[in-house]
Amino acid sequence: MLVPNLEYIKELITIVKQSPYPSHMSMALDKIELDQAEVVLDLGPCHMQPFGIVHGGVLATLINTATFWAAFLRLSENTGLVNVDLKLNYLKPAMEGRLRAFGSCIQAGKSISYSEARVEDASGKIIAHGTSTLMALPGKGLHLSSCKFL
Repeated sequence: MLVPNLEYIKELITIVKQSPYPSHMSMALDKIELDQAEVVLDLGPCHMQPFGIVHGGVLATLINTATFWAAFLRLSENTGLVNVDLKLNYLKPAMEGRLRAFGSCIQAGKSISYSEARVEDASGKIIAHGTSTLMALPGKGLHLSSCKFL
């Protein structure tokens, strides 16, 4: 079994936290393991639609991000990843607090992977669920100083 290098994970999380879009969204990669990822988002006024509930695009972003990172550690070195399909269901409105997305890679392939994610509110109630098909992009990976696996 592949075991991620803890220094690699630490460096990866730091790079993601410093990236413009996650920072803009108040979103962070909180945890990543082989085939699993957790992403958190602290809600603010910028995440709300006119009726005072979280905009659906925010939930789609969380599902997109959690499915992406759940599949990421299966990629070979110097390979990126992009979502090519995103399907989701909105199950309950959210209005405040911290949202957490739990991603799981269901099928990892050399070129195509398939992941799912659920978004929960601070009380653990499921707000949304989705799936994503992801495509590997050789030559478009992150350049980290640590090696991916021990």
